[in-house]
Formats: sequence, structure tokens, C-alpha cells
Amino acid sequence: MPMGSQSSGPRSKPLSRRHNPRATAARVVEAVIVRSRYLDTVLTETLSALPRAQARNAALIQEMSYGTLRWFDQLAAIAALFLDKPLKQKDQDVYTLLLIGLYQLMHMRVARHAAVKETVEAAEALKKPWAKKLLNACLRASLREEARARATIAANPAAAFSHPGWLLGEIRHQWSENWTSILAANNARPPLVLRVNRQRQSRQMYLACLAQAGIVATAHPFSDTAVVLDSPTAVNELPGFTEGEVSVQDAAAQFAAPLLDAQPGERVLDACAAPGGKTGHLLEHTAGLGELVALDREPARVELIKENLVRLGLAANVITGDAANPTNWWDGRPFDRILTDIPCSATGVIRRHPDIKRRRQPEDMPRLVATQERILEGLWPLLKPGGKLLYVTCSILPVENENQITAFLMRHPEATEEPLSLDAGRARPVGWQILPGEAGMDGFYYAKLCKNR
Repeated sequence: MPMGSQSSGPRSKPLSRRHNPRATAARVVEAVIVRSRYLDTVLTETLSALPRAQARNAALIQEMSYGTLRWFDQLAAIAALFLDKPLKQKDQDVYTLLLIGLYQLMHMRVARHAAVKETVEAAEALKKPWAKKLLNACLRASLREEARARATIAANPAAAFSHPGWLLGEIRHQWSENWTSILAANNARPPLVLRVNRQRQSRQMYLACLAQAGIVATAHPFSDTAVVLDSPTAVNELPGFTEGEVSVQDAAAQFAAPLLDAQPGERVLDACAAPGGKTGHLLEHTAGLGELVALDREPARVELIKENLVRLGLAANVITGDAANPTNWWDGRPFDRILTDIPCSATGVIRRHPDIKRRRQPEDMPRLVATQERILEGLWPLLKPGGKLLYVTCSILPVENENQITAFLMRHPEATEEPLSLDAGRARPVGWQILPGEAGMDGFYYAKLCKNR
């Protein structure tokens, strides 16, 4: 995006030096890039700690944190033009503050003089007043030399598309006809999508409730439970959310329950189930399941499943255990259906989690692929003859998707693929791929395996 262009981000608001929103956002971004923390986790902790009088600035802090990470590679390329030398490790908070200043100038509706002034003053809140001169010089130079900045962006694909070079190259290699649209979708603001619990009411009825509340929304064309909001809304302001009438879930993720096609009376395993979105959808989609076991290996994440089920007023057998090592939790009774939303690179949901571009590294891929293989091998013996397993990732990388399933089928002659066909996306050599942005959806991969004996 050209410098000085406008986006739909919130306008800045004055804040006391102690609780300067730009300094707060700088600390959030620093936690992600230096300590590899999850953006959502850090932001939740940070915003919950804001004094009540400063809560009105939460949207601004969130906007700057998400936006700076979304455009990190582009902003870093511009910063490099005007920094005489890289900042020391102990001053990475000053570096992230500089990026936040550049983000305001390039992507937010903040008056240029205000963006510079407020960013410079934020150095006081970081207890680094010496940085004010540096920040002022860099930000003002970026305005004076805007043409140079634009030329730098245009000459560097990683800066132009704001993706790490390794990831950009991988996406371009694997999706030669779609790579530019994928990268653009990754940098776009994602819509807020809801899943309507049709055991409680029809989607049309819920759309009417939203309209009555003054919330503009539309039905998603390819999922009969999905509702897309025109603008983000706090969940506690959504009609019926607290009562379990709706959940937040992208339309692409809402294909899982229908594709698994569990039947009343069947025993179903939802492996890698946290935070419980698909667990809830399975129960909403098929009344009268014999038993639904929801499994996750992290105790804290298991609690999230339980909390979601309480809100929805639904029940499942929620247990802690490693899907790759069933001997520690499996009771020996086989499952009719298994859903495995497997750990992956999450390259299909970058638009929702821009920190993925910073936290994910190329050396992570072999480890993830090995984990996926272990989980598949661990779960397959738990499936009844004639049963079906649905393999799901939010990845767009073939090594985690069709290559993984092709290798599994070669190892297991008793397994066959059940071909899938959805209204969006495309068939792969094995399975079905939805790319980011297609029909407004996240990137997801699905493959369905049948056990013949």
C-alpha cells in the first residue's frame, strides 16, 4: 500500500505517557518477533491489563499490533533505508516502535504530523528517551524520501507482498497461477464469520436477529450454517452468543462436520480438538451421536473445549492425551468416525494470524510433517473396519496435505480415498484444497479416508 494511503483502521487517540498505546503495541510486537510468542495471547494479556479509563484505546493497540505484523517485511525494508545500523538486541522495542510509526504513515488514517509526534513521544513510555531523536529522524526521512521508499518496495517482492522470502518462494512455487492472490488474501483483513446452531434456530431467523440489533450480515453462499458480518463486532454484542446460539468459525472450517458425515448412534473421535469449535459443530450437526470424544494433549487447551461446550449447552467426553500415542488414553473401543484437525503450518490462516509469518520458519516443516505422520499412524488403528477418517489442515502447502495423504495411502493398502467435491476450491491429486480468499474463506485442506478392513 502506498505511503499516506488510508485504511479502515481506527483513528489515534491521546493517552497518558504511562499508558501510551504506541509503546504498548511496540511491546506486543516485540514479544512476537523476539520471544516467538503468539500474538493473540500477548494481546489478550495486554488489553486485559489496561486500566478501565484506557480501555477505549484497545482497538488502536490491536490495530497497530496486527497491522505492523501483517506488513512487517515491508516496514522492515523501509526502516533499513533510514537506520544507520541495526539496533541492539536490548533495543528491539525501539525498533518495533519505529515499525509502528511507519505503519501509521503507510497504512492508517492518522495525520502524518500526529503519527510522527506520538510515536516519538512513545519512547518516553519505553523509558528510552534517547531514542526520540532517532525515531524522529527516521520517520521524517521516510516522508521526505517517499519515492525512494516506494522504489524499494517495488524492487523487493518480499517487501511488496510483505512475506518472508522463503514463504513467498514456496507459495509461488506450489501455486504458480494463484500466488499473487494468495499473498494479497493473506494481507487482507479477514471477515468475522459465525456458525449458526441450527438446532436452536434457522440461519434466516438469526440473520433477522442481527438485523434487529443493527448488525449487517449476509448468508455465506457455500455453507448453510455460515453468516458473514459486514464489520467486526465484539462477541458479547452478538445476539445469542452467550446462550450458545452462534459461534465464531470461518466458513471453510464449517465443512468439517458435514464432510465427516457422522450418523446417530456412532462413536466419534475429534482428535486435536481444542479450542472446540469443530467439537461443537459435530454435536450441533448430528443429533443423537452415540459418543463424541474430544481429545487434546495440552491441559490448558482441554479447558477451552470444556468452556466452549458449556457455552453451547452441549456434552462430550473431553480427555487429555496425545493423538500420536493412544495407549495412554484409549479405552480399546474403536471409533466409527475420526476427525483429525491436525497441527500444521497454518499457512491458510495468515490473514487471521499475521504472526505466523514471523513465528513459522522453514526448518519447522520437517518436524510438522513428522508429527502429522505420527498422529495419522496413531489414530488409524482406532478406526473400525468400514469407518472413515477426515484429515484436515489449515495449510496450503502440499507437503502437509496431498503429499502426506498420498504417502499414507501407499503405506496402508487397506485405506482408500473417498473423493470430495465442494463448491469452492479445487481437487488435488488426493483431497480438496481451498485457498485463502476463495469465496471469502480461509485456506483449508480436506481428505477423507475409508478403512476397508
